[in-house]
Amino acid sequence: MQYFSTKKLILPQGYFINSSQIPIAKDINRLLVNCGCESFPTQKLYLAIKNSNFFFTIQCEYKNKLYGFVRVTSDRGLNANLWNLSAEKGNNQNLFYAVLLQATLEKINREMPGCSISVQAPPSSFKSLEDSGFILDPNGIRVMGYKL
Repeated sequence: MQYFSTKKLILPQGYFINSSQIPIAKDINRLLVNCGCESFPTQKLYLAIKNSNFFFTIQCEYKNKLYGFVRVTSDRGLNANLWNLSAEKGNNQNLFYAVLLQATLEKINREMPGCSISVQAPPSSFKSLEDSGFILDPNGIRVMGYKL
């Protein structure tokens, strides 16, 4: 099923989405821990990002800080996987998740049409995932693990 967004989401003034500069692994680990996820060795996390098909970050032009992150791996045929979905806690957390998901799903739709999508994400992202059309916990499946 192809993804077509119903409306374009807009980040607050000063925030932007980036996909060209690999973020610092310790900043991603900070986001992951703040979302209730485990952190990863920085070198392995850097290699995972570098070897991903693509990634998106949310940053603020006024602060040198990471506010959101997701990376995608795919076989470009059947499967696309979203990893390390995370967003800074606070009033904009759901918006950050939604913007990351919208950008990611639109890129998958353009570049990898027909791929089924799986997501590794913290509970704080569940509302945004549902709003984006994901079905949570189908048939009682709760966890799939992948050790970096």
